[in-house]
Amino acid sequence: MYEVIGGLQSRTFRVIWMLEELGQPYEHHSERPHSAKVLEHSTLGKIPVLLADGEALTDSVAIMTYLADKHGQFTAPAGSIARARQDGMTHQILDELEAPLWTAARHSFILPEDQRVPAVKASLSGEFGRNLDRLAARFQGPYLMGDEVTVPDFLAVHCLNWARGAKFPEVNGTLAAYAKRMRDRPAFQKVTEMVKG
Repeated sequence: MYEVIGGLQSRTFRVIWMLEELGQPYEHHSERPHSAKVLEHSTLGKIPVLLADGEALTDSVAIMTYLADKHGQFTAPAGSIARARQDGMTHQILDELEAPLWTAARHSFILPEDQRVPAVKASLSGEFGRNLDRLAARFQGPYLMGDEVTVPDFLAVHCLNWARGAKFPEVNGTLAAYAKRMRDRPAFQKVTEMVKG
């Protein structure tokens, strides 16, 4: 059984969502970054942490990639052209969607107040909107990489949800319908209920 450490209102959501999609058993420990339990397994103090086979794995995208590879779902085979394209999409989402969101969060409530630059958020929001258009241009449908859900889908939809909370530009058209399909999945709904509970 896997153990997942981290509060669900964080990138931990992605990992739990994937575990639910995979139908894998896990135990969840809701912890804040830098808690004693997190620091026991991660010198960086970041969440999520996945405990697998006695080893601690960190970084949500690395964890999702590991789970997809291990269980042979939601990924193209390692070493294939399809996998290289999938990884390219993953990095595009990290660079162009998550990076502006994370920087805005840092300047909203994470950095010490005297280091925050609230005015940067408008620029980041505009950048995010432009980057959504770039993602839409690459969209193959019905999912990002075509007919099958892959790791980038979990990442992208988590970022789109984060953007809602940050009041960043809303998606429309193709990406809106896609995001709704992903949010309607039973595993997503289950994790959303866990957050509320």
